[in-house]
Amino acid sequence: MTPALQFEILDLRHFSANSLRPVLEQEVRLWDDRLRWDYRASADLLLQYLDSRVLPGYVAIEDGRISGYVFCIYEENKAVIGDAFAVQVRNATYSATEVEVRLLDHLVELLMNSPGIDRIESQLLIHPHGVHAEVFERAGFQIYPRLFMELDLESLLAMQAADSDSSIKPLPAGFEIRGWRDEDFSGAGRLIAACYEGHLDSYINDQYRSVAGSLRFLHNVVRFPGCGTFDISASKVVVHSSTKALAAILLCSRVRSDTAHITQICVDRQHRGLGLGTLLLRSCAAELRKRNFSTLTLTVTEGNSEAVSLYQTQHFHTKHVFDAMVWNQRKI
Repeated sequence: MTPALQFEILDLRHFSANSLRPVLEQEVRLWDDRLRWDYRASADLLLQYLDSRVLPGYVAIEDGRISGYVFCIYEENKAVIGDAFAVQVRNATYSATEVEVRLLDHLVELLMNSPGIDRIESQLLIHPHGVHAEVFERAGFQIYPRLFMELDLESLLAMQAADSDSSIKPLPAGFEIRGWRDEDFSGAGRLIAACYEGHLDSYINDQYRSVAGSLRFLHNVVRFPGCGTFDISASKVVVHSSTKALAAILLCSRVRSDTAHITQICVDRQHRGLGLGTLLLRSCAAELRKRNFSTLTLTVTEGNSEAVSLYQTQHFHTKHVFDAMVWNQRKI
């Protein structure tokens, strides 16, 4: 017979930032070890929200100390489960994963019974594929494996030298490639919404379904530290030479002193097959290599085989697989 889990689940809003700090410090170390990601800015932002006592979620308590937490954010009729993490307690008869499962059970139940919430999303990037699947499958979520891919910039020159010259297309006539500018916001919002219309990723992240949602996504990437610090020099766009309209974009952020992460890359549907995605990836990598970055990472949905194939041809390899979870009360 499995022993009962000996901890309490309590409301996150009853606890101060300081009480959660030791758990977050361990999570910061895990992000660095597993994904080469400096999570301190995100942890500091979370601590600020905790001190305001308005962040919905739960904590696991054992012997008066927090051993794990889970939280969510409300966006109109949608809730996003932002994180779930627990530490292994010494001499405990249960694992940290079991604590995370119990925390997620409580939060999912709360959200599914919250008036007005008809959609729940979550991407628990730090956790391996399948670790929490039972919670979400039991609640009727759809689960989509996503790949965390990595490119070794230090050996990139040697790898590119081995590529066939015929595999790299030059920039087509009538297009220019340049760095990101603030004036690109509105055009990028329209481009993202158009590129993801009917796409699997627009089901996983409903921000992609509208220009307004895409602009919110861009604002979060460029202005907030949740996805690292936006790197304007490594972020590139392809524009029409005559109209200056955007044909493709690549956005990049610094997530550690030696590591950058591509937060978005998309190419206008009518210009796919011209090699614009490859040129953007190579331009970004070249800029980062000049500044002594050692690693470039990105995430992609496993079912997006065309994108996965592109990244593999550019020498990205899969370092980690995680899950995206989606629940809809109403069918889309």
